Amino acid sequence: MTKANDKLLTEKDIDRIIEMAWEDRTTFEAIEIQFGIAEKEVIALMRREIKASSFRMWRKRTNGRFTKHAALRSDAVNRFKCKSQRLITNNKISKR
Repeated sequence: MTKANDKLLTEKDIDRIIEMAWEDRTTFEAIEIQFGIAEKEVIALMRREIKASSFRMWRKRTNGRFTKHAALRSDAVNRFKCKSQRLITNNKISKR
C-alpha cells in the first residue's frame, strides 16, 4: 500500500491509476474524482512506479495534450469512461 494525499492506495489502485494516466482520453480530473489524487500526485506516482524511460515517454506524450485536461477539452467530449471500464472491478465510476 502506498500513501497519497492522506489516502492509502492498494496495488490494484496504483495499477488502475497508471492505466488511466496512460489512456489518452482519461483526464487527470477523472483520476482525481475516482481516487482523490491531483495531477501533481499522479505525476509523482508515475515517476515512482514506472521505469524512468517510460516516465519520460509518458510525460512527453501528456504535456500539452488537450484530452488530459477537462478545461482544454471540447464541450462535445463529456465523458471519460474507457470501453473496458465496466469490466474493471471496484470501479466507482461504472457503478454510478
